[in-house]
Amino acid sequence: MSPYSPPYSINDAMLAYVSSISETVGEISIQNKFKTRPHLRKNNTIKSVYASLKIEANSMSLNQVRDVIDGHLVLGNEKEIQEVKNAYAAYADLNSIDPYSIESIKRVHSVVTRNTVNQSGEFRTGEEGVCNGDICIFMAPPARLVPQLMDDLFQWMKNSQNVVHPLILSCVFHYEFVFIHPFTDGNGRMARLWHTAILAKWKPLFQYVPLESQIELFQEDYYAAIAMCHTVGSSNYFIEFMLKQIDSVLRNILNTDNDSSEILSEYVERMLSVMDYDVPYTPKTLMKQLNLKSRETFRIHYLSPALKLGLVTMTIPDKPKSKNQRYVKR
Repeated sequence: MSPYSPPYSINDAMLAYVSSISETVGEISIQNKFKTRPHLRKNNTIKSVYASLKIEANSMSLNQVRDVIDGHLVLGNEKEIQEVKNAYAAYADLNSIDPYSIESIKRVHSVVTRNTVNQSGEFRTGEEGVCNGDICIFMAPPARLVPQLMDDLFQWMKNSQNVVHPLILSCVFHYEFVFIHPFTDGNGRMARLWHTAILAKWKPLFQYVPLESQIELFQEDYYAAIAMCHTVGSSNYFIEFMLKQIDSVLRNILNTDNDSSEILSEYVERMLSVMDYDVPYTPKTLMKQLNLKSRETFRIHYLSPALKLGLVTMTIPDKPKSKNQRYVKR
């Protein structure tokens, strides 16, 4: 019997995305963005945890997620708080993951679902469906087939890791994993985490790329791509969708996150110290927190340098002078 090979085919659009992504990865690496900005690495990891859990209907806000991770007391659903702790522990341990090992994926699943599900770190024994909210996209294969399907998938990955480009391989794995739905709970979180783990094994900077945040922005399209692939019996639609999102999130990092390795002024540092990540602020609010009265002083010494360095971004970049303009710490 021939080894299992997932149904997909390479097309020009995929190749164009692979080329674009590889080029952008090179530019980001040259600029050492993540090496010079440890706070950005942590912030992007927090965003990944928040987005991946939000896709699965976890109701915690980004600030609550950050507070849980920082060890602050957060009032909320006990299971959701535990999910945040579990997810952060898994992402923080990306370096130790062997993305081509079934035992590794079971171990990480036990971390992701610790104290939240009964079957943690073990394949499911019951039947499951892939759902988007209350809508069932398709029923997963019977539980009795899961061990063999997972063996086949991981064997294909091992055989293909030096043949198939990691950008393609990770997308194929992501779809196939979602289709098999091997665990009782946590399949979506594991699929997205494992996608990142495969890419991080190729290029370590992917440990800090908030791919999950991009997926969360296009959640309906994400599920639509999965459903389409199930209908046509090939993962092509999903591969193209994911490559597009990877390309987009990397370009965003490259274009908006200018190198800030130079020494920051005391003014910029002070402004950043009063801002929370991903919270939109008006100039008036920031000036009040900084105890400033001169808008010109605020603009010249605080806001403009922070914008130039990419440490703060505008919520309406096409209209810098809009009365609804807000500023966000990255």
